[in-house]
Amino acid sequence: MRSRPPVVTWAVLALGALLVLAPIWFTFVFATHQRNSIFNVPPPLGFGDAAGLNFELLLAALPFWRNLAISLYVATLTTVLNLVLCSAAGYAFALLQFRGRDKLFTVVLGTMMVPSFLNMIPSFMVMQWLGWLDQPRALYVPAGCGALGVFLMRQAALQAVPRELLAAARMDGAGEWRTFWSVVLPLLRPALGTLALITFIASWNNFMAPLVVMRSVENYTLPLALRAMQSPNNTEWGALMLGSALALLPLLIVYLFSARKLVAGIAAGAVK
Repeated sequence: MRSRPPVVTWAVLALGALLVLAPIWFTFVFATHQRNSIFNVPPPLGFGDAAGLNFELLLAALPFWRNLAISLYVATLTTVLNLVLCSAAGYAFALLQFRGRDKLFTVVLGTMMVPSFLNMIPSFMVMQWLGWLDQPRALYVPAGCGALGVFLMRQAALQAVPRELLAAARMDGAGEWRTFWSVVLPLLRPALGTLALITFIASWNNFMAPLVVMRSVENYTLPLALRAMQSPNNTEWGALMLGSALALLPLLIVYLFSARKLVAGIAAGAVK
């Protein structure tokens, strides 16, 4: 079978990259233009001089820095909780023997099949009963351990942790916690990096959960706060684009520092 010419391959890759990067580029470009010029035909392709004005409008419309801080707080705690709890659960499901292990793991995987919108009303009722409405803990505690993370860490533990190494650690007198912390976790670093990136991005972009449990603009996360800026008649699109551009920056930074871990984690899961 003849392989495709390199020119065709590069053309397809360039087109795909253009489709992915164009929305990001226009977000940063529109953040520097006023509302009227954004809707020109053709739209502006270069940066303008209205970034300062848009920034003033953004701060006048929202407590933006507080919303940003809450998003960082929730996303960071959600990520840390998932790294700790999912890695511990994955280790238990992969390398420990206990009654009903496989059936319990099947139940965990089954929760991935439940549509997320079905959890909205029960989640609201539980948060109301606990008195956590309009508090960040109502976001990061329920999301602190996910079935996808447990599955990812279990598969990584099965492939990356030799049983002989665990037996040697136990012969040396290490308990389960010591074995998990000193032997297992270092071998799971690529998978932990992958899980951290996936969890942080999912938490940062989460819209439905804050919409259900948050009540005051001061406690909104960024996606919900930026949505609150929109109105049918008078939306400051330049300020909204500036807020979106600023919201993109933490994701880009996290991705730049975690890209290699993501690729290594995926590669580790592809081979045994």
